[in-house]
Amino acid sequence: MSARFTLARAAGATAAGLSRLTGRGGGTTIGGRVTLLVDPSALATAAAGRELALVSGTNGKTTTRTLLVAALRTKYDVVSNAGGANLPTGLTAALTRDRTSRVGVLEVDEPFMPQIVTAAHPRALVLLNLSRDQLDRYAEVHRLAGIWHRSIETDFDGTVVANVDDPLVAWAAQPAQSVIWVAAGQGWTHDSTSCPSCGDIIERPASGVWRCRGCGFSRPAPQWLVDGTTVEDAAGQRHEVALTLPGQVNVGNAALAAAAASVWQVPPADALDAMAAITSIEGRYLETTFQGRPVRLLLAKNPAGWSEALQMARPSAPTVVAVNARAADGRDPSWLWDVPFETLQGRFAVATGERSRDVAVRLRYAGVEHVRVDDPAEALRAAHGGGPVEVLANYTAFQPYRKVVARG
Repeated sequence: MSARFTLARAAGATAAGLSRLTGRGGGTTIGGRVTLLVDPSALATAAAGRELALVSGTNGKTTTRTLLVAALRTKYDVVSNAGGANLPTGLTAALTRDRTSRVGVLEVDEPFMPQIVTAAHPRALVLLNLSRDQLDRYAEVHRLAGIWHRSIETDFDGTVVANVDDPLVAWAAQPAQSVIWVAAGQGWTHDSTSCPSCGDIIERPASGVWRCRGCGFSRPAPQWLVDGTTVEDAAGQRHEVALTLPGQVNVGNAALAAAAASVWQVPPADALDAMAAITSIEGRYLETTFQGRPVRLLLAKNPAGWSEALQMARPSAPTVVAVNARAADGRDPSWLWDVPFETLQGRFAVATGERSRDVAVRLRYAGVEHVRVDDPAEALRAAHGGGPVEVLANYTAFQPYRKVVARG
């Protein structure tokens, strides 16, 4: 280990500590940034000699990373990043902070995946899905699929665990020397209507089937299958998935995590049992109370995620819809018109967040009874109708609700 890396690691730890002492946050980002400023190769040095899994996709990165960490910890000590720190700075901070764990799981922001593959030489990539998200930062989703495809083709010799139901992911994973295809499902298909290979139309003649009308590119045969709440592994063994986390989408995430854990020879039954103990993931799916009333927090960041969150919401429960449009959320909230808010008809909603007016207009056109309230605590109080309250919020709008319910 070089003296420069040792100095960089110490400088990063000092910066992180000062950030925490001055109340400016957990110090993850600034610690990693300082480390990389002192030693630009620190990420590669910190990753050397480890067996890493990288998890990437538009939706479900944090959840799948957490599930995979739980599975791998049945056999290994595992280093991981948390708190949404999925850029090179956050990954560097995680790997330099823990220098003993030889196995690691890192969630990676989609466009940065090739950079991390080059630096970290991971053993496995877990590719979840690709859909529109923060278009002001990431541009068109086919571009991201192309970035992944080229990285795997030119710079990766490990195993890809890929969601076979997303044509963009399947095409990106094609060049890999080893692929574990998982039928994890794809509820949102609006962003994969054209072939990433030739540009012609993707046809879906039956459930679980897709193919390109032009070049013939089609859904690979899956080795792992999700059937309701059951997962069938590569050996043909069926496992009932008893997650505490809600939603069919999380059964798919669990299947992808279990398939990835099998690369490290973790038995599927052990992996899925470990995942069943997880009740909340960094506040996502948290069930708590506010002034004696049950509240559940659901994070949703883009049309695909909002569609899944709306399906998870309890029928008839009053719903708080909180939307910001900061850099971390994406500056353009026009995606609100792609979200099926019509499913909230017949229940009461509260429009809130910095873009509450945009939300209120969308709810009005969706035929949803609602009020507009800016303050998070007041928004929870305004959710009349009795019973539990569902809070659906995008990234930066989500954090104030975690603080409000923590205060009670």
